[in-house]
Amino acid sequence: MKNSKNAKLFVPILFLVAIVLVIIKAGPFYVINEGEQVVITRFGQIVDTHTEAGLYMRMPFIDTIVTYPKLILSLDGDSQRIPTKENQFIIVDTTSRWKITEPDKFYRSFKTLEAAYNRLSDIIDSSTRTVITQNRLSEIVRSSNIINEKKSESTETDKETAEIESLVNVSTVNESVMRGRNDLCVQMTADANKMLPEYGVQLLDIVPRQIKYSDELTESVYSRMIKERNQVAQAYRSLGEGKKAEWLGRLENEKRRITSEAYRKSEETKGKADAEATRIYSQAYSKDPEFYDFWKSLESYKSTMGKFDATFSTNMDYFKYLYSPDGKRR
Repeated sequence: MKNSKNAKLFVPILFLVAIVLVIIKAGPFYVINEGEQVVITRFGQIVDTHTEAGLYMRMPFIDTIVTYPKLILSLDGDSQRIPTKENQFIIVDTTSRWKITEPDKFYRSFKTLEAAYNRLSDIIDSSTRTVITQNRLSEIVRSSNIINEKKSESTETDKETAEIESLVNVSTVNESVMRGRNDLCVQMTADANKMLPEYGVQLLDIVPRQIKYSDELTESVYSRMIKERNQVAQAYRSLGEGKKAEWLGRLENEKRRITSEAYRKSEETKGKADAEATRIYSQAYSKDPEFYDFWKSLESYKSTMGKFDATFSTNMDYFKYLYSPDGKRR
């Protein structure tokens, strides 16, 4: 009798233990790690959400745990062909950062991250296209007017720029930036966020990762750039030739001025020397005119006699100092 009663008690206990083991194995507890948030659904309906890390309970076999990241996520958009305000087509490749702020709305809207990526990509592309088509290319690729400000700091550069611009129809001054790339990125983000609250998502930023001309315009743009650079190069050559001619003219004028001044000074010096020589000769002649006459005759003989091929007569005053012992002709 006693063994029969023990057997009857063992079966229910064993059954209860089995139920407890199954429940424990089914997992009445679950853990939310740092950087995660969950949505608890029961028969497809949301019954609770948790955004803080910790240990939580659920109804085994009934409740389903859907985990989403709480961290900031990135989304690389597809390349788009977009016209700017000047109707220049460019290829824009964007990257964005976003996060899930309300997991219950996110679950109702998308359920999976893949679905969210597709929808967010469409919204971001639309916002990017809208903003870019309303602005010039310079506003999209630049954030400030620092290029123009640096050019205005150099007066010499401004003079050369003015001379070059007078020779070619190429302006070296860039368009002024009124808003800039950073402001446009903020506008893109704000426009996109207007459509995201119902999805439980917050878009943190949209940044153009790459901007380039479309393929059909690239060759023509390069050709235009080459043409403009050639024009500028030719303008610099022409400017250089003009400067060269100007400096050569100045050099020639300076050379003539120096030569003329030197010739004037040399003639003045010669004139002074001749005057001084004449004065000295005059003083010497006045002291002994006869010796002076004799000396000058000898100097003349020395310079001329060697050049005579033949002498037919010496009966002339020129040879008066050659035919007497005292040096005088009798």
